[in-house]
Amino acid sequence: MKRYSKTAFAAAALAATILGTASLSAQELPKTIAWSSYGVGGASYNQAVAIGKAMKEELGVNLRILPGKNDIARTIPARAGKVHAIAGGVASYFAQEGVFDFSGSDWGPQPIRIVMTSIGDTNLGLGVANDIGVKTLADLKGKRVARIKAAAALNYNTEALLASAGLTWDDVEVVEFSGFGDSWDGIISDKVDAAFALMATGRAYQLEASPRGLIWPEVPESDTKAWAALKAKAPYFVYSVGTEGAGVSPEKPHHGALYPMPQLMVYANQDNDLVYAMTKAMVDLYPSYKDGAPGASGWALERQNFKWAVPYHDGAIRLFKEKGLWTDEMQAHNDGLIKRQDVLATAWTDFKASAGADLSVEAFEKAWLEARAAALTEAGMEPVFK
Repeated sequence: MKRYSKTAFAAAALAATILGTASLSAQELPKTIAWSSYGVGGASYNQAVAIGKAMKEELGVNLRILPGKNDIARTIPARAGKVHAIAGGVASYFAQEGVFDFSGSDWGPQPIRIVMTSIGDTNLGLGVANDIGVKTLADLKGKRVARIKAAAALNYNTEALLASAGLTWDDVEVVEFSGFGDSWDGIISDKVDAAFALMATGRAYQLEASPRGLIWPEVPESDTKAWAALKAKAPYFVYSVGTEGAGVSPEKPHHGALYPMPQLMVYANQDNDLVYAMTKAMVDLYPSYKDGAPGASGWALERQNFKWAVPYHDGAIRLFKEKGLWTDEMQAHNDGLIKRQDVLATAWTDFKASAGADLSVEAFEKAWLEARAAALTEAGMEPVFK
């Protein structure tokens, strides 16, 4: 039993040609919808394909999937209103917080809302080539570890897992790649030794079948020191026993970390009826797509975490209320997260008004981190990123 203690601009241009403006009832989706996602072969892409197949066969709806190499590439079309939603990862949290790639002057805190998330039987971790003798995360010292350009979610998670073993980027040989898929191709071609991923991603299965093989070092629940270090860096992680993925099974479970992945997310201003209809389709069509891709079973309604780190959209909440799942406690939690976003939005507006125009990119981002931490602290909220 599962345990929980727990390209962009081209894509935007393409999406602009496929989004219609037809009126939409609360029960209907337009004939074509569009999501941005991780690149071809990634878990979110494969699961979106399975969901799209179900939508086409049962609703006559075409789901266009626009791959993006990094978090910014996946978010640009959504912010511009060129795609309806993003099938991504924990970048939802980083975007909300206005950190990493979202700390630049043209971004800042984003009003992100969750539609649904996938909490599957597969964990997240650092996949390591099995031909270099690594058994634990600590063994990665001195080894080649992938870092992805403009992909703060992937890189920060790598950093957090390294921290659980007392390591930093300075303790490994950093090899940079332009995208997630490139990093995993790099392991197969012996250009790098380790990269972060969902264990059910297609790239991981490719590595497992390659001459190098694959191993996922664990973070056991009993290792309290490792978990304290991990949670200090990434409080959105929870302990999980993974039973699905490359090199993972019920007979060979993985003890480690997970957060909802993939996540279907939208901007707060996305139409309530459209979000309701998407949520309803995700719930109603679940039996048709749950076996369509590794990890797709995680979209089950009973696996939703309604008290996670990013608020849900009102359109999705409407469906959850109809199902009798949404409680006053969940609403209070959601309202608190929206209040946090409001505090961040006000802090960003005030900071932008006072920040010197001559600040360098590095100085601007440093000053913003200080301003956001001060604003959150004053509001009685944990800054997390300082």
